Amino acid sequence: MAAITWGRDVAERYDVTSAERFDPVVLDPTVDLLAELAGDGPALELAIGTGRVALPLRARGVAVSGIELSPPMVEQLRAKPGGDTIPVAIGNMTTTRVAGSFGLVYLVYNTIMNVTTQDEQVAVFANAAAHLEPGGCFVVEVIVPQLRRVPRGDTARVFARSEDHVGIETFDDLVGQIAWSHHWFDVDGDMVHHSNPFRYVWPSELDLMAQLAGMRLRDRWAGWSREPFTSESTSQVAVFEKPRSGRLDE
Repeated sequence: MAAITWGRDVAERYDVTSAERFDPVVLDPTVDLLAELAGDGPALELAIGTGRVALPLRARGVAVSGIELSPPMVEQLRAKPGGDTIPVAIGNMTTTRVAGSFGLVYLVYNTIMNVTTQDEQVAVFANAAAHLEPGGCFVVEVIVPQLRRVPRGDTARVFARSEDHVGIETFDDLVGQIAWSHHWFDVDGDMVHHSNPFRYVWPSELDLMAQLAGMRLRDRWAGWSREPFTSESTSQVAVFEKPRSGRLDE
């Protein structure tokens, strides 16, 4: 199976190594938009992880369920206040089904790239659509591939450099759209390193995956605060809608 499963070593340090994603400046706009899209209905998070988004969204009154491939990540969620109240199905987001239908399904923080074949990314969209009620939305947050930032003849770029984190991205398979993300973190004086492959995906490719799943693009922004998306944007928040009529042309 071409998907990344985070082990216990990553799960136990995940919140620390992703600390900037917990900053209210980053997290609050995410939760604000998702709560608005969910309205009074339930929401399903694919790859729910340690609950970074699910817990504050649940605190807003949204009934959140999750799917997660990594049991150690769910253990971290369960250890948090309120974490044991969120139903989570252990399984792959390409095929795992949970009971009920949802007005909102969401997949954040580049996690669509954790499945490293196009077929499986298409399956993620199909699974999201199968969980959506008519008129519901599937939200995907993912970077825009930055191949233009790699000098001609090079295959890598440094995308993060600080006192406690260095990140290097290598473009290893341009045909399969596979890049490796290499991280070195200073966690309480210990050097933590992990590297994983990802399949990067283009905005137009996401739109086609949505169409194959019976959904259409409703909005695309450069961030959670609805910044305009342009050819210079390095990230995107795309909202795909499942038509009430079942027809994409209406």
